[in-house]
Amino acid sequence: MSTLVEASLIAADSALRTLFAPHRASRPTPVATTLEAVPGELSASDQALSGALMRVNHVGEICAQALYTSQALAARLGPGSAQEREQLARHLEAAGQEETDHLAWCKQRLDELGSRPSLLNPLWYAGAFGIGLLAGRLGRKVSLGFVIETERQVEAHLDSHLDLLPAQDHASRAVVRQMKADEIRHADEAQAAGGMDLPTPVKRLMLGSAKVMTTIAHRV
Repeated sequence: MSTLVEASLIAADSALRTLFAPHRASRPTPVATTLEAVPGELSASDQALSGALMRVNHVGEICAQALYTSQALAARLGPGSAQEREQLARHLEAAGQEETDHLAWCKQRLDELGSRPSLLNPLWYAGAFGIGLLAGRLGRKVSLGFVIETERQVEAHLDSHLDLLPAQDHASRAVVRQMKADEIRHADEAQAAGGMDLPTPVKRLMLGSAKVMTTIAHRV
């Protein structure tokens, strides 16, 4: 019972911090390279586009926090030795910490663009938490496999944003590029830790759910 209570309190604290507390990155905000031109002012339409895209990225990081938190909770309550359970939980939480950097960077960029986070963030968090909890309860290989597929899909999503962001918005591009590099590494680490390749129907379901979220978050 003490394990259940402790793990649940950790998960609840993470949820409250993600949704309502200011986020502080452990790494400096990525900056444009010296080879990129000094950016001029964005037009109103370009600024709105960048704001919408960074809002979608911010929602993705809200969901990432929910997924890693719920999967760590499931790991601590799952089968196996206490050492194995804690090892998996800490692996997930370490990746989640880097996602916190992403969350802070996206929020900073939203502020700079005069935009705002999604009004539906609590809903996105709750949905992602439930999905992560289910994946985590299916065992270590499935949980890590879910991380792999999630990160691969996020990588592709960020790639598309590099094409969509206004050419002169070097600040947003620098953030997105670093996020993409981190997501690739998280997927590789989950694969090295024993994650399985998920069935194609599951991958398609994940992709469809992400499409709904990104479409709505672009506007709301």
